[in-house]
Parts: sequence; structure tokens; C-alpha cells
Amino acid sequence: MERLTLSNAAFEGNNNAYLFNDGPETVLIDTGDWMDATRTQLEAALEDHGVTVEDIDRIFLTHWHPDHTGLAGEIQSRSGAAVYAHVEDAPLVEGDEQAWNDLHRTQERYFDEWGIPEPKQAVLRERMVDPTTIQAPEVTTMEDGDVFTVNGHDLRVVHTSGHAAGLCMFETTLDGASVVFTGDALLPVYTPNVGGADVRVENPLEKYLRALRRIADAEYTRAWPGHRDPIDDPTGRAEHIIDHHEERAWRVLNVLDESGPLDTWEVSAALFGELSDIHILHGPGEAYAHLEHLERTGDVITKGRTYRIAESAIEDLQQGTTQRWKLGF
Repeated sequence: MERLTLSNAAFEGNNNAYLFNDGPETVLIDTGDWMDATRTQLEAALEDHGVTVEDIDRIFLTHWHPDHTGLAGEIQSRSGAAVYAHVEDAPLVEGDEQAWNDLHRTQERYFDEWGIPEPKQAVLRERMVDPTTIQAPEVTTMEDGDVFTVNGHDLRVVHTSGHAAGLCMFETTLDGASVVFTGDALLPVYTPNVGGADVRVENPLEKYLRALRRIADAEYTRAWPGHRDPIDDPTGRAEHIIDHHEERAWRVLNVLDESGPLDTWEVSAALFGELSDIHILHGPGEAYAHLEHLERTGDVITKGRTYRIAESAIEDLQQGTTQRWKLGF
């Protein structure tokens, strides 16, 4: 297996694609985005390992985001490669017009519900990817637990919804060690966004925390993420992100205790300050994921589009109750 590092202007850092070519098949996990620079880098990286785009037999996609899927359609047209994506993400990867229209309508609804100011909404609309500019592949769907054999390695699909509805990891054994390709379920520097990165996901924080617990309990030797460098302690990293969300939940409650009632945009501003570019979506999306979760646990009460802290949660704050899982995590 070889890691191919590809440029990406997004804040997460360079994308990774992973190449398996130690046998009769040439297989990729993720492709990077659709930009010319990425295509050139991918072609050069493949050549360094003795293969070309035309040699690729199969592509496994971790999730629908275009920085991971952007070249899948072009590669398929040049090589005939089969392209696999989770059943929940396949319509977006295939460029299905109805699926993209539904996504955009849901985004617009949340822009209003979250209280994002109109000038900020305009920035987001300019930032959004137009799927018609990307060559889309035909997709073969996969689901949790599916196993694919690649040059003698079994790749097992692990569905880890949260950051994206159909986000999948691929676990396997390399050189006798249990490893996992995590896409954006686990990153070495940033905590993957929940709530804004895929507005189709219901109960996004709960699902993501469940995914993190699954990663932590698996005790993988190494994780190969969708961005940046490999993670040598996946369990520790997953636990760290769980703790991060626990701390953020208490910050949300403190904000509501001190300044509430507030709408989602106002909570986001208290957490993250002034936002620009795609963060205009990710900030309130993350705030919403926590507010929605805290509402279901009874710690936050909603009225219209605003939220206030429940009396029981005020008591917990006053008593300094910060035990993990107190808030349902």
C-alpha cells in the first residue's frame, strides 16, 4: 500500500489517496479533488509506482465530499474502473440531480433556521461546489460489513456516519497489523465537522460519537486518514475527540447560561467568533449538532429558533458536574 499526497486548498490539509498495486489489481481508496493540479499530481504519483490511470481497476470512496471523489468519474472513463460508495452517498457521487437539489434545499432551510445572516449565506452559495462541473462516475453501492479482497488483502467496510451520511472506513491487516483507512472519520489535527459538513445526517453528533467509540474500541495499530499524516494511536485520537466534544457541550451550556436564549448563529459566534469561507457553514453546523443533542438529553430547551439552558443543567454547571457521558456521550 502506498499513500499518495495530493494538494487541497481546504483547511484540513493535503488529501490522501491510497494505492494498492502489489498484485494483479490496481486499486485506489479516494481520488482527491477534480482540480488540474490534483490530476497532474495523481498521474505523477501513479507513474512513480509503475502504473497509470488507465491501469486502475477499482476505486473505493470513503464519502461523497468532492475533495475525496472529484476524479472518480474521469478515472472510470479512462480505465473502466468500478467505483464503490456507500448506498447513502452514492446518489451524490453519481451526480444525481434530485439528490443534489434535495441537499441544497436542506442547506437553504438550515441557513434560515440557524439564523445565518444573508450576506454570509451569499458567501456560502458562492463557495458551494457545482456538481455539474465534475465528471461523475457510475457507482456500485456498498454497506457496513461488506468485505472486498484486494490483492490478497480483505478490506472490510465500516460505516461511520456523522461527518457524512455514508462515510465509510476500510479496515484490513497490513504486515500483520490491524489498520484502518478512516477518510474524514478520524483526522490527526482537526476534529471533523459534524452538523454542517452533511446536513442530511439526523442526530449527527450522536452518530459521530458512536463512530468514534467504534474506532476507539477496535484498537487499530494505525489509521490512514483522508488528510495529512498517519495516526499511530487511533484509539487515543478517538478518545481525544470524544473529550473535545464533551468539553464543547459544556461550553455551549455555559454560553446559554450566561447569554441565552440564543439562536444557532449566536451560539456559533460565541464558540468560534467571526467566520469566513466554508466555516460559515461548519461553525453553526457544529453548534446545531450540539444544541440538537442537548435538547434531546433534556439539557437545552428550544422555543422557535432559539435555545435556553434547562434548570437541571444550570444546577449541574453550578455543581461542576463534568463527568463524561453526563450529557449522553
